[in-house]
Amino acid sequence: MAILESYIDRHADAFQRNAKVMGAAVDEFRDIEQRVIAAAEKKVPRYRERGLMPPRERLSALLDVGTPFLELSTLCGYMQEEDRDGSAAGGSCITGIGYVAGVRCMIMVDDYLTKGGSITPLGSAKRQRMMRIAIENKLPVLTLAQSGGGNLKLLGDFFGPSGAGFAVQAKLSAMGIPQITVVHGSATAGGAYQPGLSDYVIMIRRQSTVYLAGPALLKAATGEEASDEEIGGAEMHAEVAGTADYLAENDADGIRIAREVAGKLDWDKRLQASAEVAYAEPHFDAEELLGIVPEDPKTPYDVREIIARIADDSDFLEFKSAFDVGTVCGHMAIQGIACAVIGNNGPITAKGAAKAGQFIQLCEQSQTPIVFLHNTTGFIVGTEAEQGGIIKHGSKLIQAVTNASVPKISIVVGGSYGAGNYAMCGRGMEPRFMFAWPRSVVSVMGPAQAGSVMRQVAEAKMRRAGQVSEEMLDALEKDTVDTMAAKSHALANTARMWDDGIIDPRDTRSVLGFVLDICRDADARQITANTFGIGRL
Repeated sequence: MAILESYIDRHADAFQRNAKVMGAAVDEFRDIEQRVIAAAEKKVPRYRERGLMPPRERLSALLDVGTPFLELSTLCGYMQEEDRDGSAAGGSCITGIGYVAGVRCMIMVDDYLTKGGSITPLGSAKRQRMMRIAIENKLPVLTLAQSGGGNLKLLGDFFGPSGAGFAVQAKLSAMGIPQITVVHGSATAGGAYQPGLSDYVIMIRRQSTVYLAGPALLKAATGEEASDEEIGGAEMHAEVAGTADYLAENDADGIRIAREVAGKLDWDKRLQASAEVAYAEPHFDAEELLGIVPEDPKTPYDVREIIARIADDSDFLEFKSAFDVGTVCGHMAIQGIACAVIGNNGPITAKGAAKAGQFIQLCEQSQTPIVFLHNTTGFIVGTEAEQGGIIKHGSKLIQAVTNASVPKISIVVGGSYGAGNYAMCGRGMEPRFMFAWPRSVVSVMGPAQAGSVMRQVAEAKMRRAGQVSEEMLDALEKDTVDTMAAKSHALANTARMWDDGIIDPRDTRSVLGFVLDICRDADARQITANTFGIGRL
């Protein structure tokens, strides 16, 4: 065993400052999450009068009591699109992974209390990301639907590719991954195809309505007059059209039926139960993770200090430790699940890229999942680096990261800049899961560097024109720095779906253990595919 030692002093002033700043960043994103919930809660009374359960109450009724639920992309759309004050963050839906009747499922609950559940471009991206996670990890999808459909003000910006959500639903069914939908309210036009493409549909008597054209549009288009119930009521769909498979009496009854359907799937019948493995907790307190990343991002730190606080027994077998100090590779286990880890102690050199590329191939050979801990300024630059083949070796690393078939999980703990983000399995390289710490940064380069580059380019242009204005150059540099900084911090990145959510550093081990277990089950699970998915006959 190779037990890591820790060299941090939790009583040192620098550590205390780091912990205070990181703690404040945790409080900030948690406060935003709570503001969204509080804004929705104000609308609850009038919906209760109509017999409707609030979205989060529906979620609680659906989940098995006392089981974990990993909520994803909680701040999707934060201060984007029509969110002016942060209260509409979340993409008008609640998504996550939890247990229903003993089955681990991907769950989506339309948040009709936020913008009426209407879908924006980022909200659509969140829903599609949820379904792709379900595909990659072979998770049944359970949806509690009550959405206002596409946001008509923004629909023109994403209508073209919006059909991808339906395509993913069709692929899920064809792969043999079941989808269960409870229609709690109205599903109109394109929204009607979400339950239509599900494998099991539950509608609620005198509450659910599903149609391509509602009464007003029908009259305008054809002159025909018909009621909601006649063209889209739950009883009509259960008795006449055959769109509904189960008819419920109210919200709670619909959720009860969904739980029964999930339980009757016998989803784990062909999955061999994983043997219980005893494991030891890390030697160091997870609370200390708050103080490891320096307040000043230019101050270096050792990624092994993070590994020591997430690895079972703080046991870490390092690979090629003497070959390159900037890229750290090795084996560990988290909650009894063996995995590899690649972390940064600085920029990625040619030797570091070669080491990591070789290590990834070894992980592929042994089918070992890889955890990436991002904190890099990118690939090292300069004459020596270029002559040493940094492009060649960096390209090999990116090839290895991209083509490795083992589960890859990324955590952005610090900075993740430029092509270093690609080499560390950033969003574009499609990791199974990707999370971020609150003060992390993802950007093509640092704001100061970007400002300096823009200034130099503009100054050269001015000199050729024979007139240099320091005032204009100062303004350009400042604007570039401010713009880059505003678009590269953790809240901005998670808002645009560049990760699957911000997490509290202290939760890193539990989150990794949960998703590693999901990946292990997915890779062992056998499912029965068909060509076209289940047709609703």
